[in-house]
Order: sequence, then structure tokens, then C-alpha cells
Amino acid sequence: MPDPDTIAAPIRSWLFAPGNHMHHAAKAMASVAHAVILDLEDAVAIAEKGAARADVRAALAQHRANRYVRINALSTPFAFDDVAAIMPGKPDGIMLPKTESADHVRILDWLLAQHERMLGLPEGTTQILPLLETARGVSHVDAIAVASRRVSQLAFGAGDFTLDLGLDWSRDEGELMSYRLAIVLASKAAGIHAPIDAAWVQVGDAEGMRSSARRSVDHGFQGKLCIHPSQVEIVHDAYRPDAAAIARASAIVAAFEDAEAAGSAAIAVAGKLVDYPIYESARRLLLDARRSAAENLA
Repeated sequence: MPDPDTIAAPIRSWLFAPGNHMHHAAKAMASVAHAVILDLEDAVAIAEKGAARADVRAALAQHRANRYVRINALSTPFAFDDVAAIMPGKPDGIMLPKTESADHVRILDWLLAQHERMLGLPEGTTQILPLLETARGVSHVDAIAVASRRVSQLAFGAGDFTLDLGLDWSRDEGELMSYRLAIVLASKAAGIHAPIDAAWVQVGDAEGMRSSARRSVDHGFQGKLCIHPSQVEIVHDAYRPDAAAIARASAIVAAFEDAEAAGSAAIAVAGKLVDYPIYESARRLLLDARRSAAENLA
């Protein structure tokens, strides 16, 4: 297993900002969100898409980690011009909405490679973040996950997905569980990062957001999309190990390392079997706790 100390800190919070509102984009860029997604798709009216591209390119000049842009879907007349306009801003990645096949990813991969060549960037610099938000996309998730080396992570979009399937998006989100787990499983099988969960669209329902974020953790997602700055810290809190979990992990690590030094790799801690996978999981939890503590001090 890889050493947890060599693994980059996971990106938990992904904050959307409308591409045509510079004030909101600037606030998002200055926020504590781990990543910002400047939006050229749903947040921008058709008549404003051209002007929004220039605004997004200007916002990309603000130097912060993890700057992404959601372009319009490849099925629209806007996607090609979106890419051409924003690539000089050197975003870290492109979110591709309505991703429905491996070919969608390959088309964007080819297009990004041409712009990287023209800009003198190493090929593969720009990541692709496929957004799965249709039945066709989720049904092809295995192929999408391995379609390009630029894809290191997938994202789930529940709003368009429930619309596509005619589902009622309930407060407990039970109708989404099987689809979420399918995306998590495909990501693991492909050897990429755990995926990003859908946004909670009821901005005024903080308790609902907390419950949804906890489900993201429990279902195996790495982080969650946010549509308002108030949601960012809720996501961070959900993924931050609590004191009891840290205490359990500390006990497991200490006991296992003592046992391993004595020649044993399977022991009982508090009446439960601990072997290498359990030990590694505990180590990663402690590493995540240290990262969270460092964020709080920053």
C-alpha cells in the first residue's frame, strides 16, 4: 500500500462561482474552499456566455490552488469557444458537464492537447473532471473513468440526474444511493481518486447540508460540490475526523506498530481484529486529522 505521508491532501470542498459575476468569482477565489469552479454553463445566460469567457479568463489570473472552469456541454455550440477563451488563463482543470461517454472525454482531451501545444504547456497539464448527471453518463461510468490520463476524479451532478430519470430529489437522498455507490466503485476500479459528490441545492437548509455531507463521507466520496460559501466549512467539518475517531486510530497505530516490531501482524485492539489494512486506514485518518488541524491554524 502507498505510504499515506506521500499522498497529496485530498480536495474536499469544490465551490462554484458564476463566471459572469466578477465579485462572486473574486470572493470564491479568496475563500477557504479547496477548489474553485468558475461556471460558464448553468450560471450564465445564453446572451452573456461570450462576455463571461473574458471574465473567467481574468479571474484565472488570481493565483490560488485548484482553479477549475465548468465549460458548456460538448453538445452545445459554446464548448469549443469556451475552451479557446479560457486556456490562456491556464486553469488547473476543466469540468465537463453532461459527460455521457468515453468519446466525450477523448474529444476534450484532444482539444486541450492542441491548446497546450500552442501555449507551450506540457501535454496533459490540464485535468478533465467529468460531471456525471444523466442516466447515459452513469451507465457508462466505467469507460469514462479510464478514458484519459487527464481524468483523476469524477463528479456527480444530482440536479440534472434526477431530472433525467424523473426522480424526486428527497431530503434524505435515498433514491440516489445506488447511483452514488456505482460512481465510487467505478472510480476505485479505475485506480483514480474517490469522486466528488453532488451539491446540496437548498442553501438555506444548513442541517440538510450537514446530513448530505455526512452521507458523502459514508458512501466513499472524497469531497463535495458547494454552491454557496456557507457550505464550504460544513463540508470540511464532515470530513474532519472527530476526537473519538482520532483516539481509536491512535490506539490502533500504537498497538499495531508495537506488535509488528515484535513479529506479529494481526492483533486485537478493543476486541477487534487489526491487520495491515486496518492499520493503514488508521494511519490515513491520523494524517487527515493533522492536515485538518493545519488548515485551522492557517
